[in-house]
Amino acid sequence: MRLRLALPVVMIAPLLTGCLGTVVDVVTLPVDIASSAVDAATTSQSEADENRGRELRKREERLGKLERRYGKEMDDCERGDEKACEEARRIYAEIQELLPSVPVEPSRR
Repeated sequence: MRLRLALPVVMIAPLLTGCLGTVVDVVTLPVDIASSAVDAATTSQSEADENRGRELRKREERLGKLERRYGKEMDDCERGDEKACEEARRIYAEIQELLPSVPVEPSRR
């Protein structure tokens, strides 16, 4: 009788190990999803610093482009181009808006 019971258990045991692995995966899935969501929702200090630095570089780059365009438009304006004068005023206003968000580098002595 023992042999009859042992044989089906031995035959089913390999199948159960796969099922147990699946059961463990299903049970831990909500925890894995929750921890992934927390990781996605939170930003580490280094990531925040990198993002601030990236945004600052973008503003500095934008300011540089505006200053170059402003110079070109002012040159044309001084030659009598009224449209260039209007564009220079618009660019100047945009520069004035952007300037407070770009820190000034300390002067070197």
